[in-house]
Amino acid sequence: MSKIYTKAGDHGDTGYLGAGRIRKDSPRVRALGALDETNSALGVVLATEGLPESIRETIRRIQNDLFEAGAAAASQTPDFAAALLEAETTWLESEIDRLEATIPPLDRFILPGGSAAGAQLHWARTVCRRSEREVVTAFVDEQGREPLLRFVNRLSDALFVIARASNHALGRPETTWESRGKSHGTSEEGQT
Repeated sequence: MSKIYTKAGDHGDTGYLGAGRIRKDSPRVRALGALDETNSALGVVLATEGLPESIRETIRRIQNDLFEAGAAAASQTPDFAAALLEAETTWLESEIDRLEATIPPLDRFILPGGSAAGAQLHWARTVCRRSEREVVTAFVDEQGREPLLRFVNRLSDALFVIARASNHALGRPETTWESRGKSHGTSEEGQT
């Protein structure tokens, strides 16, 4: 890699693969930044003590997939990495199914929180949802970007389930949302 600072972006633009220089606040650059932020949020999760190794492995794979998603977003070729993103979306769905089989089913809304890892995963999920909004803004009207859109959408679903699975594995109950004026309850057995 070259020197970390180039000074090329000092006037508010940046290099974009195959498109020369574009503004740093363009929808495409915002989408790339949001995907990077999601990856960084997952790095914070990995720094959390006590996270089960199986969940660490899942998060590491997701971090690598986010780099692929970023490469797809940066590419001028709409179907760049499409097959890989489709395969990873299918894998995310299988992870969701696998983890959901290990946790109590939802019958009420839950509030983000629980263990430190669970709370960080809920935060990463909300960062991912913001990433999804940025990706939609940048790419929803481009043919061939559907695999990227599906991947980011499924990722936020997966992060919700991973947060719940982490809390369950760590024996931390989830707090259920109670409608107006009612006290917030905490599930005794980690159930919602």
